[in-house]
Amino acid sequence: MMGTALFLKTYYTQEDFMVIQRNEMKGEDIERMRGGEGVTHFTYLLDGSTQKNARMFAEITLKPGSSIGYHKHESETEYYFILSGTGIVNDDGKEVQVKQGDSVITGNGASHGIKNTGSVPLVFHAVIVTYKP
Repeated sequence: MMGTALFLKTYYTQEDFMVIQRNEMKGEDIERMRGGEGVTHFTYLLDGSTQKNARMFAEITLKPGSSIGYHKHESETEYYFILSGTGIVNDDGKEVQVKQGDSVITGNGASHGIKNTGSVPLVFHAVIVTYKP
């Protein structure tokens, strides 16, 4: 544990640490996200514009039948961490079923989309990490 504390003290300043309460997080509903179906609900866990080499940290909720359309990631990688529900990810042209506990990684010019195929909301965390120029 001492090594972790030393690492944190050496590489981070006090300003790098904060607590954001759930009720302080911004939410947004987007219809037909990237050409998908239904409404995509975002809860922004962090303000991506304030983070280095990242542009999004969000909890995303898709109601049954809703989807995020197929799209490409250039100069960045997007990570999905499935928290609950079930769905299908179009992983660069290949359809793969996903469920609680699964992770999806899309980057290096690859494309993906996701659809809730279950009867309950599909909830996942999404993080987009950008590449250094």
